[in-house]
Amino acid sequence: MDTEHADHAEGVELPTPTPWPMLSALGIMLIAGGFVTSFVVALVGILLGLIGGIGWFRELFPVPNHELVPYTEPAKRAAPIKVSPRRISHLALGAGGHRAYYPLRVHRYSSGITGGLAGGAAMAVLAMLYGLIFQHSIWYPINLLAAAGLPTMESANVAMLNEFHLSAFIIAVLSHGVLSILVGMLYTVLLPMLPARYEWFWGGIIIPLIWTAMLFPMFDIVNPALAAHVNWFWFIVCQISFGLVGGYVVFKSQKVETMQTWSLAARMGVHAMETEEDR
Repeated sequence: MDTEHADHAEGVELPTPTPWPMLSALGIMLIAGGFVTSFVVALVGILLGLIGGIGWFRELFPVPNHELVPYTEPAKRAAPIKVSPRRISHLALGAGGHRAYYPLRVHRYSSGITGGLAGGAAMAVLAMLYGLIFQHSIWYPINLLAAAGLPTMESANVAMLNEFHLSAFIIAVLSHGVLSILVGMLYTVLLPMLPARYEWFWGGIIIPLIWTAMLFPMFDIVNPALAAHVNWFWFIVCQISFGLVGGYVVFKSQKVETMQTWSLAARMGVHAMETEEDR
């Protein structure tokens, strides 16, 4: 900033507001538009551009026009910026973990299978408990689950849903087991990315609530019988029980490093001689 823009005790000198630059820009835009419209539009643009340019030139020469802008009252000024004492740790080029994507360590897939089966068992126990208390039959929730793949159960009445059906039992066990294993394996990758101190909260409560909300609009399509008879309070309790039990089993399992931190030779299984730097 030169001496003409120097701050004063009562304010600061700034260039005087002027409409000429906007008028010049409008003229240039009309000139460009004239190439695709008509010569008249370009002629108007040339005229406006000349007027704006001359007016702008007179604002700056021989002496630029300035005005004194007073300072804002001290009470209305922005507060000073507070510098945080925390620092960010940077990855060094060539060091281990450089350009690595999180998570660096995940649970074994075997723990996801175990956790999924454990969570599925807890969920099944609560579902059968609901059927025993409210419908006086443990087969009621099993037949409702099987209705997604068994047309005879989709149109069954309450009395039929309370009875044992071998085909419905097999379909319900297989579908529930497969889905539980898939969700449990998803937990092996998902849990390490959650806040370490609150994994039980996010993995056991929040995530089951999220997938329950995602399933809600699809129930009428996937399983209309379950959508018509489901007790949403017990359904959410069963989902949370799966998250708590399955998530706990996965969380307590051992973690392993992901291959992204390995060298190219290690990923390919190449056994090379050690260098002096490796030693």
